[in-house]
Amino acid sequence: MLEREFKIFRTIFFIIIMIGLSVNNYCQKLKLNDLEYFESRGFDVFVFNNQYNGFFFDEKTAGIEFIHHGVRTATGGAVRLRHTPEQWDLVPMLIDKKVDKENNSITVKLEYDKYNFISNVTVTGKEDGIIISVFLEKPLPAELVGHAGFNLEFLPSAYFEKTYLIDGKPGVFPLYPSGPVKVKPNTDKIPQFANHNTFDDRGRNEYVDPEPIAVGKTIILAPEDPERRIQINSLMNDIMLFDGRNVAQNGWFVVRSLIPENKTGKVVEWIIKASTINNWVRQPNIAYSQVGYHPAQKKLAIIELDKNDTFKNDATLYKLYPDGETKKIFTGNIVQWGIFLRYKYGIFDFSSITDTGLFIIEYETQKTKPFMISKHAYENIWQQTLGIWFPVQMDHMFVNEAYRVWHGVPYKDDALQAPPNHIHFDGYKMESTTDTKYKPYERIPGLAVGGWFDAGDFDIQTGSHCDVILNFVDTWEQFKLNYDQTYIDQKQRYVDIHRPDGIPDIIQQIEHGTLQLVAQQKYIGHAVRGIIVGNLHQYHHLGDASTVTDNLPYNPSLKPYETDGKSSGTMDDRWVFTNRVTWLNYYASAALAASYRALKDYNKDLAEEALTEAIKAWKKEQLEGPRKLNIWEERRGTSTELLAALELFKSTNDESYKKYFINKIWDALNDSTIAWNMSIAIKAVPYFDKEYKTKLKSYVEKYKSIMDKLLENNPFGVPLQTRGWGANSVIINQAITNYYLNKHYPEIIDPEYVFRGLNYILGCHPYSNISFVSGVGVQSKKIAYGGNRADFSFIAGGVVPGLLILKPDFPENKEDWPFLWGENEYVINICAAYIFLSNAVNNLVNSL
Repeated sequence: MLEREFKIFRTIFFIIIMIGLSVNNYCQKLKLNDLEYFESRGFDVFVFNNQYNGFFFDEKTAGIEFIHHGVRTATGGAVRLRHTPEQWDLVPMLIDKKVDKENNSITVKLEYDKYNFISNVTVTGKEDGIIISVFLEKPLPAELVGHAGFNLEFLPSAYFEKTYLIDGKPGVFPLYPSGPVKVKPNTDKIPQFANHNTFDDRGRNEYVDPEPIAVGKTIILAPEDPERRIQINSLMNDIMLFDGRNVAQNGWFVVRSLIPENKTGKVVEWIIKASTINNWVRQPNIAYSQVGYHPAQKKLAIIELDKNDTFKNDATLYKLYPDGETKKIFTGNIVQWGIFLRYKYGIFDFSSITDTGLFIIEYETQKTKPFMISKHAYENIWQQTLGIWFPVQMDHMFVNEAYRVWHGVPYKDDALQAPPNHIHFDGYKMESTTDTKYKPYERIPGLAVGGWFDAGDFDIQTGSHCDVILNFVDTWEQFKLNYDQTYIDQKQRYVDIHRPDGIPDIIQQIEHGTLQLVAQQKYIGHAVRGIIVGNLHQYHHLGDASTVTDNLPYNPSLKPYETDGKSSGTMDDRWVFTNRVTWLNYYASAALAASYRALKDYNKDLAEEALTEAIKAWKKEQLEGPRKLNIWEERRGTSTELLAALELFKSTNDESYKKYFINKIWDALNDSTIAWNMSIAIKAVPYFDKEYKTKLKSYVEKYKSIMDKLLENNPFGVPLQTRGWGANSVIINQAITNYYLNKHYPEIIDPEYVFRGLNYILGCHPYSNISFVSGVGVQSKKIAYGGNRADFSFIAGGVVPGLLILKPDFPENKEDWPFLWGENEYVINICAAYIFLSNAVNNLVNSL
């Protein structure tokens, strides 16, 4: 009976496939374009346009990648050393790339330096797909036999609730990881970065490795879906299908062929065909602010089209009435802007509409969600960031919200001195000296207080803390936010969201961050890089932060997992990376000096302690001179030194700081650093004389010319860039600088220079039109990278980095896959800056 049903099921499957193929052909010939990637209508192939960088290792944005009907569905095509590589597994480095347009092929040479292992991978475009061939000049090193293979990884969310066929046998892509795994001895494992280990074996000396879901020579992914159907034929070795999520929640589905031992020349060959929809055109994207607009401000929607599409003449604005009826109130021309990256752009200007209410934009068959035009449009867009997101990020506190506990009290065992000459992860490392009096792994007292989890990881990054405190103090001083919706009790280490306690939330958050910065100065003597878990298996922890450690201070006299009730022999305590860095210590001095002004009427003792430590940090750097100054640190050091001088002057009124600032600021506003330091220079205007303001004016005019060039570079008029992290932080901070410039030089800097930065964050951006602030706007970021990411959920008020621009021309911000941190990771400094910008815009529009 089961055999008969299986045959019927398989027959139906093949009928579906044949029907699909008659309507949707496999891709037209893939040809190399001028940007040096393979292109066809509906299917593009990147070949190491984006490389593994060796810093964050496998970011799922490198190697051979597929753009299938406008969505990046595959990545990581390369020779890899594990079936389903994790982030911190070894990655191949690109040592050569040859683009052969005559033969329509690209060849890359990849190296694993640790094993002196080189492979050559050639991708050739053919009539209906590509051929991927792997060549070895020398046989596979013995230690890599059974480990090295050619991998191609497919985005799970692109294949959820879809099927596959492998040699005709059907299967379903699992919604939740459930595939087979094996336990293997660590002696069989390929070491991870710097011999770190993502698997907590608890003394068993073993690791978990996934087994294939299916094996065969031909696999068809999503045969029922013409937008996602991919066929892979192996001409040599078996193809194995793995679910990488069995080892790590951020893993992808992996198609893999092992490289045979004792063989040279061609060792792997795949033929890949992708189904494409005839004459496919991507749907238009109408980019606009999801929270709406003030009646008096400029109102632009930016229409984004596929390059094969053609602009219609106009778009229409409808007003939505209480009975649900919509009425056309405005039709305007689309002004074509041109091409940016891979899309065409046009601008729909409806600034003439000053009526208030709810509105909808229509272009072709696309309609937006309703948005408001209202004098109150920007009044309630920051409260969730301050009242929900920041409390959730509070370290060393129990955080409750109504019936929910976000986390218990974490890291009561903080923190151990990190050892010298140590390469850690996430950018942390220790030099040959610790710059402290503490021995390696000795507990540094006083650090289990204050601070925020930096992002989706549960570490304290001091530089980001300084960003937050400075933004919060600026927000308090500029706008006096008396918002109070959070109960915070430092003595009980208890936080309760949606429960006012009579104290402005922003003041309590400044206090919380200041406690940590003061502790670093008191007990260590200077600001530190940060505090982070000592083991990689702790670093990827998903869940309640209070369960990352046993919360008991490490006691070397006890055995691992043994406890006396007050301490434990388990070295799960976080480590402090204590090297003194000049720019960072100046930055902490600036933040501490600023916090004094905000806290002096609330927590006088802490305020005075903060100012004392700020002055000591300044004197220390002035006396001892710069440390760790590469080119970037030298530039950053100049900026933070100037900022420290300014904040110390504002808090002490000591003229020596003012003179120091004046003597250095003009050199800091040279052509290469003017955009970097203008944010500091402009904040000094209210505290200095008219001569300073007059002299600064010429620099402001030069800065304006830089801003104006942005409108030539992209239709959004903001600083977008190709790198490993979205540009939202840069965009928000530039808009904040423009707010101060407009305040003091309104004849030069128009409010629009401020508005377009916030409108970008709220939905007027490429690729989609969602608000990058979770819970703010009609459509907002609902799947993001915080401590919540394994649940495919969001934390209200969190702001993500935004678009990741993959070289050479693909903007991306995935809304169905949270694990790409460069696009979706909430970070404290972005969120604090967003609170300021939201209030700045609300202040500006109400003065129009």
